[in-house]
Amino acid sequence: MTRLRADAARSRDAILCAARRIPRGELRLNDVAREAGVGVATVYRHFPTVAALSEALSLDSIQRLRVLAGEAERTPDAGAALHTLLAAALELQLADEGVQAVITAPDAELGAAREAKCAFVTSLRAALERAQVAGAVRPDITVDHVRRMLCGVEHAVRLGSPDDRPVLLDVVLGGLRPARAAEPSSSSPTPQTAGS
Repeated sequence: MTRLRADAARSRDAILCAARRIPRGELRLNDVAREAGVGVATVYRHFPTVAALSEALSLDSIQRLRVLAGEAERTPDAGAALHTLLAAALELQLADEGVQAVITAPDAELGAAREAKCAFVTSLRAALERAQVAGAVRPDITVDHVRRMLCGVEHAVRLGSPDDRPVLLDVVLGGLRPARAAEPSSSSPTPQTAGS
């Protein structure tokens, strides 16, 4: 039994190593099996779908997101904590192209990925609500808005250049701030005084 477990662990490691050599958008379980030197049935036994394999490849990143969100939830300056979290989350998404699919999917297939994602979303929601209470974020923003905006910035950076990341992130962060009270335009007519 111990040898069977060791063989299974080696097969799983070989599958993950092979999958990392294939662009995430091109993952096919049959191709992974060929690259790993194992049978197709072995791949399916460990990862029944491409989504499950992709989650396993991105598990470390999702768990890191959970830690970062937990830290933001406990940081005294709620507005700054949320901004720091979003910047770090974007950096992780750009470094690991599989993260976006995991955090935007309705659910995760692997138990470990599901647990980490749920914890991340819960802490992100708490950090967002703290920032809203502090007046640092507009009250109509939801955690789903934030997740989709991050994915949008990631996509925009991938279409352009890594140098675009700071300015695009700044635009998003600026949009999260509450709108200032409307100021009178310089072109507005001057109020008329009595007798004029």
